[in-house]
Amino acid sequence: MKINLNTAVDLQAKIIVALDFPSARQALDLCDRLPQVGFWKVGLELFIADGSAILQELKARNKKIFLDLKLHDIPNTVAAATRLATKYGADFLTIHASGGRAMMQAAQSEVQGSSTQLLAVSLLTSISATELKFDLQVPLEVSEYVSKLVLLAQESGLTGAVCSPHEVANLRSLLKSTGGNDFCFVTPGVRPAGAAMGDQSRVMAPKEAIAAGANYLVIGRPINAAPDPVYAWEQICNE
Repeated sequence: MKINLNTAVDLQAKIIVALDFPSARQALDLCDRLPQVGFWKVGLELFIADGSAILQELKARNKKIFLDLKLHDIPNTVAAATRLATKYGADFLTIHASGGRAMMQAAQSEVQGSSTQLLAVSLLTSISATELKFDLQVPLEVSEYVSKLVLLAQESGLTGAVCSPHEVANLRSLLKSTGGNDFCFVTPGVRPAGAAMGDQSRVMAPKEAIAAGANYLVIGRPINAAPDPVYAWEQICNE
């Protein structure tokens, strides 16, 4: 089958590769091997190790940054942290929707006028329906719980969320009635065919996640832990 090159480029732009490493040196080594990747995720591990250094270097390379810190604290603390995080020029910054309306509104007020878009983390993709019910004592189905958190995020002024690709199609339909057609969905828990699930419970293949309505896919270990990350990237793009 002949691949439309413009379509291939568009799909590549939807992939955020996770720099899940304990040092900037290891992270930048992967960046050097995959110069075609335009969007990188910096999570807690790397941010605590070499936060400012790696973010400055990514911006110097004209890369987009998903700063995945999952902030969750009292409103004043999260607002202050958000204010400082915007100075890094990150494109996305995550906060936990379970922190509540006041916390999300306080954080959203701090990104106004900046280049940073807040994303509300709904339910971690490592948490299963059984864990939600018995460990966290939430008497709702996963899809219902996620929907309530995403709607709360939208009501709090946020324009994007992080959720499992399994919830995206339902959320897209739900938000149509509230004027949320432009709401941005970023989906972790994406695994190409044959990849190990690891600690993820709710996963989906890349092309299925895109078809479900995801704007961006976050892919980590299938690329950064692969014996040949370049080959892994190419295979995912082909898929």
